[in-house]
Amino acid sequence: MSVEDTAERIQSMEVRGALRIAVTAAEAMLSEIMGGADIPSLERSAGVLKAARPSAVSLPNAVDYVLYLSRKHEDENTRIKRVEGFIESQRKARQKIAEIGSHLIEEGDVLLTHCNSTAATSVIKAAHSLGRKIRVFATESRPRYQGHLTYKDLSKAGVDVTLIVDSAVNFTLHEKNIDKVIVGADTVYVNGDVINKIGTSQVALAAHVNDVDFMVATESIKFSPQSLLGIQTQIEERDPREVADFAEQVFNPAFDVTPKEHIHQIITEYGVIPPEAAYHILKEHYSWRLEDG
Repeated sequence: MSVEDTAERIQSMEVRGALRIAVTAAEAMLSEIMGGADIPSLERSAGVLKAARPSAVSLPNAVDYVLYLSRKHEDENTRIKRVEGFIESQRKARQKIAEIGSHLIEEGDVLLTHCNSTAATSVIKAAHSLGRKIRVFATESRPRYQGHLTYKDLSKAGVDVTLIVDSAVNFTLHEKNIDKVIVGADTVYVNGDVINKIGTSQVALAAHVNDVDFMVATESIKFSPQSLLGIQTQIEERDPREVADFAEQVFNPAFDVTPKEHIHQIITEYGVIPPEAAYHILKEHYSWRLEDG
């Protein structure tokens, strides 16, 4: 598939989820490398891909790392091998998160999740596979109803899951005695703040008020090296018709920012960290990004 077609699939949200976006983009770049593309051509392809979803930090992280590897290794076979290794490491990251995160879910826990995070649902399903009796409440996640996918995924896995409307979160936390909230992330800033599906910050605030642990499950590919330099991610505003086709004015942001003060733990493939430790992940695993400019 061409870079342009891949960008279109990302833009239209046919390809969803920050990790899947990253892997799909890296695979498109790999195809270019295997086709003999030179560095200027790869740079142009990277620009096309990154423009498809400006708010998904995993996309530039993946594409720029492929560019970094391509500049570092002149031999085509070495380039291909390194990029293939990177893609495989990203696929394995989610399994590691599931294994690590499952140990944070206890027997009898009642959980709440928002949107459709494969990292978050992988943790839930891993805990379920260990034989732990748990119950999950999943928000519908308007306006695109990604929570319906979460419900279907968890239900198919045999998890006891209940779908709720977004506006019922605070009531559900109190009425259903929620023990923990677990969500995914699109971007993690150096200070530990998290960008995720619109409504996440409200869920986190409600959890904070109700004294419920709020956990984020995310791969390190979603940590923002740019935030080390004070650069913030652009919040994407989507088509107003997703909300209503009759309203003359609609504000439809796709994401919001959850402050670190409302986050208890971040589950990564490298382990469980407090949000304040995001800096150490970036310093250890993204030094290449700063070196490469």
